[in-house]
Amino acid sequence: MSGTAPVFVSQYDNYPMRGVVVRYKKRHKRSRVLVVSAVGVTALAVGGGALLMTDNNASAARQSPNRTESAARSSMTIQCPDVATRLSNVPQKARPAVDRELAEMDTQVAGAYKQLAAQATKAADQEWVRTRVLEPLSTQRRSALNRISTRMGQGSQQASGLGSMASCTVKQGAVDAAPAAAPAAADAKAQAAGGAQAAGPQKADFVDIKKVRPNVKNPRKQAGASKGTFSSRCGRNENKKFNSDNVIVAPGVSNGAHHMHDYVGNQKNDAFATDQILATATTSCTNGDRSTHYWPVLRLRDGKNEKDAGAPGGGTEGNVGTILQPTSVQLTFRGSAVGKVAAMPKFLRIITGDAKAFTNGTANANASWSCTGFENRQLKDKYPLCPKGSNVVRTFKFQSCWDGRNSDSANHRTHVAFAGAGGACGKGFKAIPALTQRITYKIAPKAVFAVDSFPEQLHKPVTDHGDFINVMSDSLMKQAVKCINSGRKCG
Repeated sequence: MSGTAPVFVSQYDNYPMRGVVVRYKKRHKRSRVLVVSAVGVTALAVGGGALLMTDNNASAARQSPNRTESAARSSMTIQCPDVATRLSNVPQKARPAVDRELAEMDTQVAGAYKQLAAQATKAADQEWVRTRVLEPLSTQRRSALNRISTRMGQGSQQASGLGSMASCTVKQGAVDAAPAAAPAAADAKAQAAGGAQAAGPQKADFVDIKKVRPNVKNPRKQAGASKGTFSSRCGRNENKKFNSDNVIVAPGVSNGAHHMHDYVGNQKNDAFATDQILATATTSCTNGDRSTHYWPVLRLRDGKNEKDAGAPGGGTEGNVGTILQPTSVQLTFRGSAVGKVAAMPKFLRIITGDAKAFTNGTANANASWSCTGFENRQLKDKYPLCPKGSNVVRTFKFQSCWDGRNSDSANHRTHVAFAGAGGACGKGFKAIPALTQRITYKIAPKAVFAVDSFPEQLHKPVTDHGDFINVMSDSLMKQAVKCINSGRKCG
């Protein structure tokens, strides 16, 4: 690795191309170059070049034997347009049905990825990938998109053009050896148990934190800044509450996340938890805060089976190895750099980061990785290798600007926003307490670990994310706001 590590790496920004196909033109007997012409197909990015995967009945280009062998050994995944982020204005009465359809589309993509991963040799055959993986997936997605359009109203602006998001491509990941043999052992056990290929992490996903330059910049606090803090102490998930649901993104859908979550705070959080259930649940927080905080579990890729080795969200979807319990969990609310903060509404839902950032691109990626003693160096697309005596740190900073009306939005993003570089909220938004979830883990230097992910996201660190639902009582929220605005440290 070089002496610096950028916050984002462009290898995650390989978007599919349209309107091109590859034609091989012979230059001499032992080499071929790619000639590109427009015939209405989609591209499969491989390394620095591009092999093209048809999304209609056009014939796929034939690969050379060496290219075929390389592709068979490579880390391929499915890349689809993210419909959920497009749907920012879904009618309230249509949201439950739309959420279920979106969750079903996630299941379709996961299934297509598993099929691709299980047939590594066939995956090098573009015709097989086109006819057996991509076309059936596009058909499934088109049906789901038609149902979403019907629910929303065919004439609505949001529903128009959804059909164009049905087609998917195959994305080619980097090819290298993992930093240790443990992942291979874990993958073998997962496959033996009938699970998905546990692709990733790879050597390129890790960086020595000592080789990263300091890169943290915070806005300068102005005279009227709210400088206090409020903390809830909610433990380290000693109760071992895990599930692969996501009540924010996929309410009412079991295994809506396709990966396991750690939970602290509210003890009734699952896919079927209503606001009423959350409001009366027990909590692990010492101050009675019933808010729920959750994030994907972190696993040591040690080849050992967890209790979920044969369960959805666990080993059957490539999430393997020993689940690590955090060494510490800090939940801290801070103020605004430019003024006072207002109370959050009860049941406000916020997601930070993007669980699909490997295929979506990094626009919404926000979780950070670092090491204790080096937290002025934050990574978004790499796992840190920490020196002896230093713990791995995951940091989730949440949006601190609220639209003043909605506790959620159809895409779970547009009702909240991040403050600008100077610390001020944009027009139409007001400052609320800024939540930071900071989680640490004791992991041996050079040990292989990975965050749980959707199967097709290949356990990339850039997919890390945090979730929060505010279930503080009105009096506790009032106390938090008062502490923050008066410059005190509470909790």
